[in-house]
Amino acid sequence: MIKRIIGTAICIVMSCALFAQEEEIKFQILNQYEETLNSATLTVGGNTNEHLADDNGYFTIKAQPSDVVVISRSGYSDFSSSIAELKKDQTITLRKDFSWKDLMNPMFYIINGGLWLLLFIVFAETGLFAGFFLPGDSLLFVAGIYSSNLVHEFFKAFGIGHIRNEWIDLLLMTVLISIAGIIGNMVGYWFGRKIGPAMYSWKDRFLFKRKYLNDAHDFYEKHGGGAIIFARFLPIIRTFAPIVAGIVQMDRKKFMFYNIVGCIAWVVSMIFAGHFLQIWVRKQFGFELRDHLEMIVIIIVLVTTFPVAWKLLSGKKKPKKTV
Repeated sequence: MIKRIIGTAICIVMSCALFAQEEEIKFQILNQYEETLNSATLTVGGNTNEHLADDNGYFTIKAQPSDVVVISRSGYSDFSSSIAELKKDQTITLRKDFSWKDLMNPMFYIINGGLWLLLFIVFAETGLFAGFFLPGDSLLFVAGIYSSNLVHEFFKAFGIGHIRNEWIDLLLMTVLISIAGIIGNMVGYWFGRKIGPAMYSWKDRFLFKRKYLNDAHDFYEKHGGGAIIFARFLPIIRTFAPIVAGIVQMDRKKFMFYNIVGCIAWVVSMIFAGHFLQIWVRKQFGFELRDHLEMIVIIIVLVTTFPVAWKLLSGKKKPKKTV
C-alpha cells in the first residue's frame, strides 16, 4: 500500500513538473508570397487541432520544449518545426502549391524571378503578342513596395555595394523599367510596320476588315500621341497599341516621342504609388499593404480597365429615330 501511494505521488509530481515545463508560444504563418495565413491545422505533441490566428495574425499554442509542431493546410506543403525554432523566429513560411492563379499574383514574379523577370515582363507586355495576360500594373505597384530589395539584385549582379537610399532605388528602378518598356514598344511597332503593308492586301474576313486599318490610320493621325500614352495605363490595350501604330505606318519620330513620355509616366506613377502609399498606410493605419496584395490587385485591375469598359459601353451607337 505504501509503495502504491509513493508511486502515485511520484506520478503526480512528474505530471506537475511536465505541465510546469509547458510554454506559451506565439508565432505567425506566412506563405512564400508573404501573405499572412489566419488558419491552419497544428499537430503539437501528437494532438491535432484546427487553430485560428488572433487579430494581429498570431497563433498561440502551449507546448513542452521537446515537442515538435507540424503545420498543415489544404493546398500547402506540410511544415514541421521544433519549439526552439518557433521561439527564435516566431515566423513560419508555409509553401503554397502552384496553381495557374499564381500567374496573376505579382508576388509570384517578385519571388521567383526578381528584378530580371520584372524587366522581361514589362518588355513582353508590349513587345510580344503573348504578353497581354501579364500583370503589368499590379507588378509595378508591388515593385515600388519592394524597390530596395529589387535594386539590391542589380548591384549584386555587378558586384557593386548597394547604398540603401530610397530616392536612388526609385530612380534606378524607374530608369531600368522604363528602358524595358520603351524597347518593348519599339519591338511591337517594328513588328507592326513589317506586317502592315501586307495586311492592306488581305481579303476581308470575319475578324479582319481593311476598313479597320483605314479607321485606325485616321485615328492615329488625329490622336496618335494620346493613344500611345494612355494605352500604357490600360491592360491588354498596351500590348496591341504599338503593333497597330506600326501597322498603320504612324510616323516613327512621333511614335518614339510619345512612347518615351507614356512609358516614363506609367512607370513613375505605378512605382512611386506603391512605394509611398505603403509608407503612408503603415504610418496612418498601422498595417502593411503587402499583407493585402490580393485586394490591391483587384482594385488596380478595376481602375485600369474601367475607362475601356466605359468607352465600349458609352460608345455604342444609339438607334436611329424613325421619322
